[in-house]
Amino acid sequence: MSELTPLISDLALILICAGVMTLLFKKLKQPLVLGYIVAGFVCSPHFTFTPSVVDSANINTWSEIGVIFLLFALGLEFSFKKLMKVGGSAIMSACTIIFCMIMVGIFTGWLFDWKRMDCLFLGGMLAMSSTTIIYKAFDDMGLRQQRFAGLVLSILILEDILAIVLMVILSTLAVSQNFEGGEMVYSILKLVFFLTLWFVVGIYLIPLFLKKVRPLMSNETLLIVSLAMCFGMVYGAASVGFSPAFGAFVMGSILSETLDSEHIEKLVSPVKDLFGAIFFVSVGMMVDPTMIVEYRYPIIALVIAVILGQTIFGTLGVLLSGQPLKIAMQSGFSLTQIGEFAFIIASLGVSLHVTSNFLYPIVVAVSVITTFITPYMIRLAVPIYNIIDKYMPERWRRLLDRYSSGTSSVNHENNWKKLVSAILRIVLIFSVVSIAITILCLHFLSPFCIRVIGDFWGRVVCAVLTLLFIAPFLRAMIMKKNHSIEFKALWSDSRFNRAPLIFIILLRVAIAIVFVMTIIENLFQASAAIIVGVAILAVFGMIASRFLKKQSIVIERTFVQNLRSKDMRQEYLGEKAPQYAGKLVDRDLHLSDFKIPADSSWTGKTLKELDLSRKYGVMISSIIRGTHRVNIPDGSSRVFPDDTIQVIGSDEQLSVFADQVDKAVISYADEDFEKREMKLTQFIITPNSSFVGKTIISTSIRNSYHCLVVGVEADGDDKLSKPDVNRPFAPNDVVWIVGEEDNLSKLFAAIE
Repeated sequence: MSELTPLISDLALILICAGVMTLLFKKLKQPLVLGYIVAGFVCSPHFTFTPSVVDSANINTWSEIGVIFLLFALGLEFSFKKLMKVGGSAIMSACTIIFCMIMVGIFTGWLFDWKRMDCLFLGGMLAMSSTTIIYKAFDDMGLRQQRFAGLVLSILILEDILAIVLMVILSTLAVSQNFEGGEMVYSILKLVFFLTLWFVVGIYLIPLFLKKVRPLMSNETLLIVSLAMCFGMVYGAASVGFSPAFGAFVMGSILSETLDSEHIEKLVSPVKDLFGAIFFVSVGMMVDPTMIVEYRYPIIALVIAVILGQTIFGTLGVLLSGQPLKIAMQSGFSLTQIGEFAFIIASLGVSLHVTSNFLYPIVVAVSVITTFITPYMIRLAVPIYNIIDKYMPERWRRLLDRYSSGTSSVNHENNWKKLVSAILRIVLIFSVVSIAITILCLHFLSPFCIRVIGDFWGRVVCAVLTLLFIAPFLRAMIMKKNHSIEFKALWSDSRFNRAPLIFIILLRVAIAIVFVMTIIENLFQASAAIIVGVAILAVFGMIASRFLKKQSIVIERTFVQNLRSKDMRQEYLGEKAPQYAGKLVDRDLHLSDFKIPADSSWTGKTLKELDLSRKYGVMISSIIRGTHRVNIPDGSSRVFPDDTIQVIGSDEQLSVFADQVDKAVISYADEDFEKREMKLTQFIITPNSSFVGKTIISTSIRNSYHCLVVGVEADGDDKLSKPDVNRPFAPNDVVWIVGEEDNLSKLFAAIE
């Protein structure tokens, strides 16, 4: 137990400091990340007025776990489909910002004569803006709905994924100490290979696994299974030479496409918050005031570099993407800070022992200063734009307007571009999967078969099984898109298109033949002619096989279904607009969701009775009731409390309809609630009462007086019995009754 004492005392100190500082920073309406950093400084040896952490090694271990949880949670919020939908503006802007800011960081480090690795890591730290801080700033300032905010958030999505790629590249450079282009190209190709493999296999297998075990899943088991997958991928990423954080992010992004993603995110959130707090506290512990004072000039220079660099290059990147100057300046001014990824990249440099001790506290100081400045920079964007717009030469203004309007024009992709890009994607995915299967079979299956069956027949069995495993993927690689609309259109448009189209098919056949030849060559000693001949026969057998065709279709259908299942479920539940909603915009129609309040006068009525289409010109496309969805409801469909109705109409029609939804709410004065209070009372059936000899039904107590008989005590019997609606009342019966005060008064008057 004595061995645990330092660990427990350090943890207690960290959490106490973090708890106090988070409450303080919450009160001051400042980012909690800064509170954790200040807490780390308070409990570090550099702050002598409070107790200090004893065993910093354990804290560093926990902080590394915190990085894993942070990246896993970030992956759960990330989506590859979002990445595909961010648009050209965000891609061009993000790439411009990251490249230029890396150069700014390297140049600034070179000015201060820092080491080469310090300059490289500094460039990576300065390139990434803080997603958390910008989100919070937009929420606090009410800017989330503005046009530029959506573009900024798209840029941040790209920066998150590019930050992961940058971490992989920096890790490679740090380990190899080699700056040659060949090593860099190999690292990037390796990254693309494993990223594609993990994503494809993960999207195919993990949703199927979760679907099978979902009946067995409780909150506890789902949390354990999710973390097991996370740390399994962490181990796998580390085994092939990537950082553990990269593996956590990949698994999080795979799980984000499953139906259980939101549930997993909620379960992981407390664990992430705990270890994330420890990580940011450990960041604060590395802040040395003496070192900050010593390096005050580099800190000031880096703060200026971040503010000016992000402002200028952010504005330039967004401007080059075709956005107006005002949007570009608002976007650039919003990105003027560094945050979480700067700390993660800094901790990566420390763990790899390639960066100097002074770099970490310098980056922390720069992050704190730029974070505090961010809201003011966002507010400055519009006033500075107004000044620039006022004094801008007219010729420049016309040039910018012409450029933005020109880039925003619709550029329809031709069939060649669509076909070639689709084929390249198909060849890449199926080649990666085939390579992975081939490597696994040659390294693991082959020795096993040879050991069990014998040398020759073991090799034969291994070759046959390997070819069977990769055959559906090779066939799909050859045959996909050969009967597509684009292929047929190009084939029929011109005879000159047919030769290139045939060449593309033959090229894919050749790639498949190379795969088969590689397998045979690694397992058998044979002449080149025999290997080529067998490979050609095997590939053409794959093309002709109906079984393989069916298998490849099933595999692709399962993958697409797993990839789209979350979106389809969200559309079904009304959490996401259906796909057709975007096509209505071109026709000046929109799809909006309206929730029917529980106290609406519309509740219980049919659509025919409400006659919403005639009154307001709108169309009801769906009614969503809990997990039940009614598409294209007819006139007999009723509207119930808390229903969500999806309505199609123009902006004016939807605006009028929204007002009517609010006006349909039945309001009650305060005194109405007092009058409608339910009371329990009793009365005695007197001998001369009009109720003597009558049953509960015949007296119409419920229907005429809106009261409820809950029990009857017969004369001479103190036992309260359940009311029998067919039993006649007798003199001296005690009747217990529930009702509103006014209704009870009416009933008592009738009894007398």
